[in-house]
Amino acid sequence: MDEIRLIAGLGNPGSEYDGTRHNIGFEVIDELADKFGLELAKGKFGAAFGQTALEDKKLILLKPLKYMNNSGQVIATAAGFYKLQPLQVLVITDDLALEPGTIRLRASGSAGGHNGLADIIEKLGTSDFPRLRIGIGAKGSAIGRDYVLSRPAAEDRELLNKAVKEAAEASVCWMKQGIDAAMTKFNRKKSNTSD
Repeated sequence: MDEIRLIAGLGNPGSEYDGTRHNIGFEVIDELADKFGLELAKGKFGAAFGQTALEDKKLILLKPLKYMNNSGQVIATAAGFYKLQPLQVLVITDDLALEPGTIRLRASGSAGGHNGLADIIEKLGTSDFPRLRIGIGAKGSAIGRDYVLSRPAAEDRELLNKAVKEAAEASVCWMKQGIDAAMTKFNRKKSNTSD
């Protein structure tokens, strides 16, 4: 088993951030850990970390335990340890420009104003890594720190819960079949943004 894939979900550490829009990446990693019966251990690489085998590949799950804007070094350190190419690393994050519950996969792209992605791009030295963005769709002028760090109302929470499950499925598809197959299968809904 020489093929390794790393899935990193972005969020902020600390119980005060649990359930906030900005921590949706963490929720997908927790969903995957539950799916594979993994308990994430804290400490390695400065992350909550778990690994398992899936078919002929090793899967690494990672939740950086630094604030999101500084999560790049954690991911870069783990990728370096396992000698991974950027295309072997999938980053899962929230996206203000997508409607709540929409998921969108891309093989590469800009940070799109997302500070967590910007830090990863800087630390990896490239923007050519796959990412899965989950819409948290700010309505009207409710954009910014207070919005992303707040907990969604029941209607949006329901959409986000479905998106977490779909994102977990898309992550497994990416691992098994690659980014093109995952994009074809899961990028179905119309998006109001692009990378």
